[in-house]
Amino acid sequence: MSEQIRIETPNAGIRARQAELAAIIDPWTVGKEDYATALPNLGLFRRETTSEPHACMIEPSIIIVCQGVKQMHIGARGLTYNSERFLVASLDLPGDSRVLEASPDRPCLGLVLRLDLRLIAELSTQVRSAPAQQHSMEPSAAIGQLTPELLAPFARLVALLDEPEAIPVLAPLIEREIHYRLLQSDQAPRLLRMVSVGSQSHRIARAIGWLKTHYAEPLKVEELAAQIHMSPSSLHHHFRQLTAMSPLQYQKRLRLNEARRLMLTDDFDAAGAAFNVGYESPSQFSREYSRLFGAPPRRDIERIRDRATAPQALA
Repeated sequence: MSEQIRIETPNAGIRARQAELAAIIDPWTVGKEDYATALPNLGLFRRETTSEPHACMIEPSIIIVCQGVKQMHIGARGLTYNSERFLVASLDLPGDSRVLEASPDRPCLGLVLRLDLRLIAELSTQVRSAPAQQHSMEPSAAIGQLTPELLAPFARLVALLDEPEAIPVLAPLIEREIHYRLLQSDQAPRLLRMVSVGSQSHRIARAIGWLKTHYAEPLKVEELAAQIHMSPSSLHHHFRQLTAMSPLQYQKRLRLNEARRLMLTDDFDAAGAAFNVGYESPSQFSREYSRLFGAPPRRDIERIRDRATAPQALA
């Protein structure tokens, strides 16, 4: 009697891997919206209801939804991702995140892995990937197609949470494999542009690095452009192409996000937070804060704290 050979299609392989990931993530996130794991670069999330867009900052990272559907707005672009597609960002980007499909019975579950661009640069010299087109200046966040090969190391990485003594030894090896798999994905050219020294994308990444460190200082676009060897008009043009905003708008988002963090975690009042991040006018700070977060500073912080302390239904 001949033995039947079971052939697994790519979609079936993705569904199996995603079910495996969801089963691991679910118990770690019960009662929590976001869970910072023992792995420094890995975070898990759980949403039990749909939501309107809310402002956030995205680091260079890959975001995978194992169950449910999410959407990220970068400027006017809405990027929708689910159990078959991942979101990748190659720069620190302001965005607006929302949950499109979730319920208490079937929550939206997923993970965020912070990318190591230095590791991508190292691997780029060792692996065969689609070449980065230097003239192409596509936005620095996009949707990629998931594969069983990419999901497999993620399942092993998340499974290490049940084996904490193995994390220091095995996590770096698994994360290296994940970066390798990304360089075999349809998003490899985007990542390679970011680590290609001398490219416009690399120069904009340097400008963003400066803004993240000096966000509280007055911004002189001419001086920033000179630092990265671009003209002010070229800096403005390429910065907007990659981030969907100008350098000044980007700095404002950095300031407002940091002010929110200071009020939420360090108990600053609104005026103190505004001054700390570089605002001279508390009224201007309050207006711009309300436009971004949908409520004045004090009411917004109270709303976040109330949500954090409210009892959550167990799945």
